[in-house]
Amino acid sequence: MISEHIKAIADAVLYEGYLLYPYRHDALKNRLRWTIGVVYPRPYSEAQGNIEPWHMRTECLIQGSPSTRMVVLARFLHLLACTPDTPQSEANDQESWQEGMEREVLAPEMVLGDLLTQPQTIEISFEGMQQTDASTSPGGTAVTRVQQPLQGRLHISATRLESQLFKLRVEIENTTPGTEQISNRHDAILLHAFVSTHTILQVEHGSFISLLEYPDEMSQAVQGCQNVRTWPVLVGEQGAHDTMLSAPIILYDYPQIAPESPGTFFDGTEIDELLTLRILTLSDEEKDAMRHGSEQARQLLERVETLAPEQLMALHGTIREWQTSKPQPASKTYEQTFPGEDYPPPRAIRIANREVSAGDRVRLHPKLRADAFDLLLNGKVARVEGIQQDFENRLFLVVTLDDDPGREQWDERVLPGHRFFFAPEEVEPLVEGTL
Repeated sequence: MISEHIKAIADAVLYEGYLLYPYRHDALKNRLRWTIGVVYPRPYSEAQGNIEPWHMRTECLIQGSPSTRMVVLARFLHLLACTPDTPQSEANDQESWQEGMEREVLAPEMVLGDLLTQPQTIEISFEGMQQTDASTSPGGTAVTRVQQPLQGRLHISATRLESQLFKLRVEIENTTPGTEQISNRHDAILLHAFVSTHTILQVEHGSFISLLEYPDEMSQAVQGCQNVRTWPVLVGEQGAHDTMLSAPIILYDYPQIAPESPGTFFDGTEIDELLTLRILTLSDEEKDAMRHGSEQARQLLERVETLAPEQLMALHGTIREWQTSKPQPASKTYEQTFPGEDYPPPRAIRIANREVSAGDRVRLHPKLRADAFDLLLNGKVARVEGIQQDFENRLFLVVTLDDDPGREQWDERVLPGHRFFFAPEEVEPLVEGTL
C-alpha cells in the first residue's frame, strides 16, 4: 500500500512542468511542456535514428530471500489534444493545448525467487477516445478532447548476486504501432508517448539498498546497476528501506515536500510564496482563463484565492535546523605552500605529496554532497585553472572538466567555460599520461 506521503512525492514527479505560470493555455511558455520522462514509441524512435528514447530501465539491489514479495507500479501521463470548438474565422484567437491523464500499470504481486527463473511481462494498453466536454473554455465554447491509443510492455526480472543479495530490473517500453510517419513536431508525437514516466517499487520481508549511501562491500554490486534515463532513490520515512521511487530526475534518498506548501504549483523549482503573490495579481480576465482551463489550473486558482493569512505567512521562509561550521580535522591530506597570509591565495597546494597548481590534472571525489553535481562529477578528470581563497581563508581549486564540449575555449584562456570549485581533500592529483 503506497502511503500518501510517497504518493505526494511521486505526483510531484508526474506533474513536474504540467502547468507553468501564468497558467494559461495561450501563454507562450506553456505551449512546449512535457520535457521529462518521455518514453517515445519504438517505431517512431527507430525511424528517427533512435535519437528519442523508447524505453526506460531501472536496476536496483534488494537484500532478502527468494520468498521476498514485491510490488511494481509504473505511472505516466497519457496526453489529450484539446481544441475549442470555434468557427474557422475565429480559430486563430483560441489556441489548442494538451492535457494529461494519469495512467498506472500495476504488476501482480510477485515473489523474488520466481523472477529468477520466470521474468514477468505485463502488457500496457490504453484505448484512444474522443469526446466533447460540457465544460467550457472562456467565452462559453465547448472543448473537444482527443486521445490516441497507447501500447507497451513492462518487463520485470531479477538475478542473484549473493545468497541474500539480488539485482532487480524493471524495463518500460513503448511499442505503440503506426507511428513511423508521424511528424517529428514535438506536440504531435507526444500524443503517442508515455510522459513523466516513473516507477514505484515496494518489497515485503526484504529491503532495498541505497544506490547513494551503501556499505563499502556492496560497491561493486551498486556500480553494476545500469539505470537508463531514470534515477532510483529510497522514499518514505527517514531510514525506511521498503520503497523506492525511480524517477527521470535526480533526487536524493528520502525526498520531502515542504510542510508549509499548501499544494503543488507544477512549476519546476517552484517558490510557493512568489507564485502565490503572482497569481493573486493576475487580472480578472487572466484568472478567468485559468478557471476555464484544465482542472488542475482551476483547483490551483481556488486554493490560492482562499489561503488564510497564516498560511501565506508560513511561506515566507523557515529554518529547518541550525548548523554550525565544522572545525578543520587535525590531519589534512594537503599542505599549504605559503605562510598563511589572507590574500592573495597561493599558487600551489601540496596534495598527497604532490604539488598541484594551475594546469595540473586531477580526478574529482566530491565529499560535501552540496548538490547534484557532486554525484554527476564523481570520478571525472579535470584540469586546475587556479586556486582561490574565501574570506575564512579556506582554499578551493578552480577546475574545468576534460570532457566538457566547450573545452577548446579554455585552452585559449579567454573563456574558462564551466568552472567548479572543490576543496583540496576532494581531488586526487594525476600523474601526466594517466586517465
